[in-house]
Amino acid sequence: MAKIHTIHANGSLPKPTLWHKMHRYFTLVKDEISPSLSADVPKVEVLEQELAWLKEHLSQLDSPVVFCHNDLLCKNIIYDSDKDLVCFIDYEYAGYNYQAFDIGNHFNEFAGVNEVDYSRYPARETQVQWLRYYLEAQKGTAASPREVERLYAQVNKFALASHFFWALWALIQNQYSTISFDFLRYAVIRFNQYFKVKPQVLALEMPK
Repeated sequence: MAKIHTIHANGSLPKPTLWHKMHRYFTLVKDEISPSLSADVPKVEVLEQELAWLKEHLSQLDSPVVFCHNDLLCKNIIYDSDKDLVCFIDYEYAGYNYQAFDIGNHFNEFAGVNEVDYSRYPARETQVQWLRYYLEAQKGTAASPREVERLYAQVNKFALASHFFWALWALIQNQYSTISFDFLRYAVIRFNQYFKVKPQVLALEMPK
């Protein structure tokens, strides 16, 4: 992931895709799906307020915009034991986005898709170790405790946006997809987790 995040865009600084995509998803939900929404899904007015809050809050965190995979669930990570090599597949959602979103989204995916279990979300100790390795791979030098703590706070805050993004996506899939999967149940799980962890994430302070 550190290597992918160093891919540059020919000298230009791209805008993150996150807000454009989430706004597009929300507009679809609002205009075409909302009348048929389950009672377990937050009302459109609540979703609109949360989307505005996310953009205002997360845009202030100064997470770098980098080339991201944006969908690093476990099935998109291939390990070749003979070559001791890790490869990523399925770049359908790849694009320039916030560094912390890509990492936070990856951590969320530890919970799985078919049988979602957020007890698998990496504990602080595991995250700190992962983030230290990531920063050292990216910089080529040791990461300071402040750098690790700063990224830890950013990642867990952007993990909120990951829940919201895929919940909206799942509502759209529930309406239009022909895949045999309970997308509505998945959307409800992601929204529930979003509101559950939001107070904990709000309490995280960025290091000075």
